[in-house]
Amino acid sequence: MLAKITKAIIPVAGWGTRRLPITKIIEKSMLPVGNRPLVDYSVQDLVKVGVTDIYMVISNVEPCQVKAFYQDNLALNQYLIDRGKENRLELAKTLPSNVKIHYIQQDPAGKYGTAVPVAMAVEEYNIDEPVLVFMGDDFIWNPGGKSAAESLLEAVQDTNDSATLGVEIPRDQVEKYGVFRMEGDKLVEVIEKPKTDAAPSNLINVSKYILSPKLLQEVVKYVSEHDFGPKDQEYLITDPIDTYLQQGGVMRVARAEGEYLDGGSVEGWCHANDVVCNSGK
Repeated sequence: MLAKITKAIIPVAGWGTRRLPITKIIEKSMLPVGNRPLVDYSVQDLVKVGVTDIYMVISNVEPCQVKAFYQDNLALNQYLIDRGKENRLELAKTLPSNVKIHYIQQDPAGKYGTAVPVAMAVEEYNIDEPVLVFMGDDFIWNPGGKSAAESLLEAVQDTNDSATLGVEIPRDQVEKYGVFRMEGDKLVEVIEKPKTDAAPSNLINVSKYILSPKLLQEVVKYVSEHDFGPKDQEYLITDPIDTYLQQGGVMRVARAEGEYLDGGSVEGWCHANDVVCNSGK
């Protein structure tokens, strides 16, 4: 039996500047991989493990394509019914009826970084229980096997710990990533872009987490107590995680099964489409 967590936070705000010019008109998380937008791979992963409340942090720019995708399109539904295509209604329904998405607007001109949307969701909805946190532009592809959410939930079973997902890569590629240093299955620190011969492992951080209530409050504190300018540094979630670990908090490391696919770059997005479209799933 997996641990039971019913809430998740997915940040999808921002301009997606690495994907310009297409992100002038298509939100990065809505770029298609196969026949679905990037973010939906994470949403469906979370729904399958029992998440019923998703807190999606979106830009304050209208119209919002993410919101439109997860709403019922009544005109489309009626069109399908009128033309005898009721068998396609299920394809047009993007969420089960028991799942609710709560939207929080983030100003792209305000504080920036992976810690900010998490802090916003926690404060606005007074979240005081463990949550899953997935970014909106990447996912683990493992059809028929263990998902990213399942791996994380398995790692914290029968504990009150936090967890992070590690992806194993060839050691000669670690210089481009944040790399885990561990003791057993517990995270000690994330070392950013180490030299190959100095890397403590070949497990990299892909920003998929279970955050305990204590760690969530550490994220809120970090964002509220710092005032970085737009050219100073990002509000990185790994900073409050480091503080949490130094204070004795435990973060388990779950190993991902399947392939990590990242739509944040053109090359990664093209590869993701190649993998998904040629998988037969």
